[in-house]
Amino acid sequence: MAIKEGKLMKKTLVLAEKPSVGRDIARVLNCNKDKNGYIEGSKYIVTWALGHLVTLADPESYGEKYKSWKMEDLPILPPKLKTVVIKKTSKQFNTVKSQLNREDVGEIVIATDAGREGELVARWIIEKAHVKKSIKRLWISSSTDKAIKEGFDKLKDGRKYNNLYYSAIARAEADWFVGINGTRALTTKYNAQLSCGRVQTPTLGMILKREEEIRKFVPKEYYSIDISTKKGSSNFKMSWIDKQNNTTSFNKEKIENIAKKLNNKEIKITNVKKVDKKRYSKPLYDLTELQRDANKRFGFSAKETLSIMQKLYEHHKVLTYPRTDSRYLTTDIVDTLKDRIKAVNVSDYSKVCNKLLKTNIKGNKSFVDNSKVRDHHAIIPTEERVFLGDLSDKERKIYDLVVKRFLSVLCPPFEYTETTITGECEGEKLRIKGNKVVNLGFTEAYGDDEDESLNTIPEILENDLLKIEEVKVKTGKTNPPPYLNEGTLLTEMEKNNLGTVATRADIIEKLFNSFLVESKNNKEIHITSKGRQLLDLAPEKLKTPSLTSEWEKKLTDISNGKGNKDTFIEDIKSYTKEIVREINKSESKFKHDNLTKNKCPNCGKFMLEVKGKKGKMLVCEDRECNTRKTVSQITNSRCPNCHKKLELRGEGENKIFACQCGYREKLSAFNKRKAEEKQKGSKKDIQKYLKNQNKNEQNFNNPFVDALAKLKK
Repeated sequence: MAIKEGKLMKKTLVLAEKPSVGRDIARVLNCNKDKNGYIEGSKYIVTWALGHLVTLADPESYGEKYKSWKMEDLPILPPKLKTVVIKKTSKQFNTVKSQLNREDVGEIVIATDAGREGELVARWIIEKAHVKKSIKRLWISSSTDKAIKEGFDKLKDGRKYNNLYYSAIARAEADWFVGINGTRALTTKYNAQLSCGRVQTPTLGMILKREEEIRKFVPKEYYSIDISTKKGSSNFKMSWIDKQNNTTSFNKEKIENIAKKLNNKEIKITNVKKVDKKRYSKPLYDLTELQRDANKRFGFSAKETLSIMQKLYEHHKVLTYPRTDSRYLTTDIVDTLKDRIKAVNVSDYSKVCNKLLKTNIKGNKSFVDNSKVRDHHAIIPTEERVFLGDLSDKERKIYDLVVKRFLSVLCPPFEYTETTITGECEGEKLRIKGNKVVNLGFTEAYGDDEDESLNTIPEILENDLLKIEEVKVKTGKTNPPPYLNEGTLLTEMEKNNLGTVATRADIIEKLFNSFLVESKNNKEIHITSKGRQLLDLAPEKLKTPSLTSEWEKKLTDISNGKGNKDTFIEDIKSYTKEIVREINKSESKFKHDNLTKNKCPNCGKFMLEVKGKKGKMLVCEDRECNTRKTVSQITNSRCPNCHKKLELRGEGENKIFACQCGYREKLSAFNKRKAEEKQKGSKKDIQKYLKNQNKNEQNFNNPFVDALAKLKK
């Protein structure tokens, strides 16, 4: 790719998003001169950002008066928003800038994450460096050596992604205008740390809405009838059904009368119906669905799942790009499916993998559809062979979810025969359903994980007469909707088009860090008093998802070339004026109901007790002081009695571990006990050893292994 210009060989500058990715690309491109902040080769120079190196300037840069927060100075609406170099990473920015401006650099390749945010990272740096050179785009969904090589063989014209960049700018500027002005207006009006945002506030609104539904819910009793009978030596139960095929009724008297009527009577079988049915695998994972499942199964937060996925993608290179909103593959991926199956053909996956490798693997519309892939295809394994021993426990869990879903999609459907038996007794209709497995299909990929509790029933024929052994009236109560957890909140955000797959985890995390919500039972999300009050004080339109959803659609239109960035920003500015006006006119009050008698060590004002995601802390009521002090925190250490997570309380030498079951242990005693366990060899050490053994087995290249394996079978 080097270009001759006179006697000077022009090099290509490759800009990655982070050092680890940059080093991988440099290795593939044969760059071996490791300099300070970049790596150089004969044709390429590879450098990197550290996430964002450039960001939107703070309000203070638009005038001295904005250093203090005053309502009369709002709204802050500069005609053009400025960008600034982030101070913490200014050294790396200067390194990147000097490389971009080198005379022997003829072309720039943007190799940041292939998405809206990645595009923004690179373009802001290039613009800030005042570089006007031709731009190419590396657009890949895997970070394997093979994917990088193929990506450089098929570099895209950078201009193709201009609209994506405009959309990214529009999003960043919209968040700045709404967030900065809304937060300053609320904070100055009520003298409290109150923040609002374009996505954050309607998300908080959904949490409150669910709590209100639960609070207003009135449970209602319902009734059903179970009839015990038998055929030969086989006992089974039938259920009473009404004319609409409902098995329950809210009429207690009616149900009790039917039960009396059926007692000690005979059932005549009127119909036996057998239907062959198929059930197909769930679609492949996008990020939101993976975060949902990881939260449900393992209690992982959305942020935690994304972080694990990023490591599996960048470091281990065994899974494809995580920030995707598609659950489909493109047609060009179909030819690589066999290699991906071979890459995961280890351990418990081998049985299914070997079966699949003997078949002709084809793509079908259930998981291959170009029209349903916008930026990146679904999350699937790469062609890179996995060594399970290299993965941590959490990485293994996420990897396992993705691999099993991938294999299940390629497997045939689960087939079974459904038998519905209907009987009559005293004019009442009774029914039982049973299933018989014909072909395990995709459920084989899950092994014991897939709960296929099939109700098997004896062979019963039409006109059979069955004696009723027992009639039982069962009572239940209707349940309110459950509290939202991180998984179900993600679902609601997706449904209401709030945020993107890449931003939702950060939004949820921000709600916790701002003490607007708290976690109960390590799962349920509850709104705090501060969160409730914030919603009372926030502008009406900002509380509901409809406006934000409309904005998200406009941002998508901009990225597709169907919308205009400047028009969108003008709408945002108009709305920002409306926000400030509404907050300023409000006569509502804000009250701290979590004020303690503890005084701030710095300013002497009283401190607030807040419950964060990982425990309790004291925060100064003065937003400018913002002193924080940990009271207690939930640790990963487990109680030796009940194995629940221990809470660490106190300060200095008085720190103590406490558990709900009543267990107490000083930190010093805990450390001593752990040190002794380490000398003996802990459970964790043993697991680590076994994992390494497993890895060694996978790496063991012995010609007799295959032969021995066949003998074992």
